[in-house]
Amino acid sequence: MRHSTRGEVDPFIVMDVMEAARKAEEAGRHIIHMEVGQPGTGAPSGARMALAEHLAEPLGYTVGLGLPALRARIARHYAQVYGVDIAADRVVITSGASGAFLLAFSALFDNDARVGLGLPCYPSYRQILKAVGLKPIEMPTTAQGRYQPQPADVAAFDLDGLIVASPANPTGTMLNRAELSALAQACAAQGAAFISDEIYHGISYDKESVTALSVTDDVYVINSFSKYFSMTGWRVGWMVVPADHVRRVERLAQNMFICAPHASQVLALASFDCAEELDGHLAVYAANRDVMIAGLTRAGLGKFAPPDGAFYLYVDVSDYTDDARAFAAQILEEAGVAVTPGLDFDPVEGHRWLRFSYARATADIVEGVARLQAFMEARQ
Repeated sequence: MRHSTRGEVDPFIVMDVMEAARKAEEAGRHIIHMEVGQPGTGAPSGARMALAEHLAEPLGYTVGLGLPALRARIARHYAQVYGVDIAADRVVITSGASGAFLLAFSALFDNDARVGLGLPCYPSYRQILKAVGLKPIEMPTTAQGRYQPQPADVAAFDLDGLIVASPANPTGTMLNRAELSALAQACAAQGAAFISDEIYHGISYDKESVTALSVTDDVYVINSFSKYFSMTGWRVGWMVVPADHVRRVERLAQNMFICAPHASQVLALASFDCAEELDGHLAVYAANRDVMIAGLTRAGLGKFAPPDGAFYLYVDVSDYTDDARAFAAQILEEAGVAVTPGLDFDPVEGHRWLRFSYARATADIVEGVARLQAFMEARQ
């Protein structure tokens, strides 16, 4: 049967690592999971109890933009957390952040538009862009620039759009208000769309996350209930878009998704009342971060980006290998620790980097670090 070129995207390597880890576990091995950016906790218990009370009712379609109560609560969240006033009408509930990216790219760009990504970055950006007929423009970043795109890149690469992430995956680096403002201004000068991925907001350590909405309204802000809210499997996220884009996005959402899952939206609304439990998760991530930084440094894996937020360390392993994928496979086989090769995030330089996630329970992180130290000592 015939097929399209849209499906000719690269695999999501972390999913291949997860499958290899699953097979090892199926064979009876105990694997420490540092490969996937998934909290070890589930949805907040209070939110699950609230959802249970709704299950006797029919959970049918919601309106395409999402439950009005959830949209209003998200707007209130911006006022409470960031001091930014936005109209609830600008909030769009989506089928996870992945659904938000598909809607954003479809609403903002025509075929062959040039959309800039600072390498390393979340791999699905470029794969979704390719699948919908757009051109991902992969831009190098530097340690001095904290592995983030720079304002001059927008004109230098003749971009139609720019995606930034803060805190970033895989590096954990963050953009401050001045940096976000400079990027927004560069996009405006170029006539380029500005997209801010903020799905790791709420998970930061030494500094506060800044939303792009605090510097411009001419932006698509994307967020999710997967990370801070610990709701990965429920597949619900949101976007805040300019007021004159709402109807455009609504038409796309109606036809592509009808709506985000109703039960997930109910759970998401209730999760806003579970701050104490969710902030407890943040304390675990902070402890895990300290364990990981100290342990990897002792193991000789101390070349990494400064992890301001999220729950990753992105480590330069070029002193030991120029084939990170093979190195990750060796770590899984010999140490029983699943980690992600940098090629997922950077097809140019990723062969010399690994990403380590510390989103699981602290006991797992302690055990994983001990295994990694023993693995590295055996190589000396």
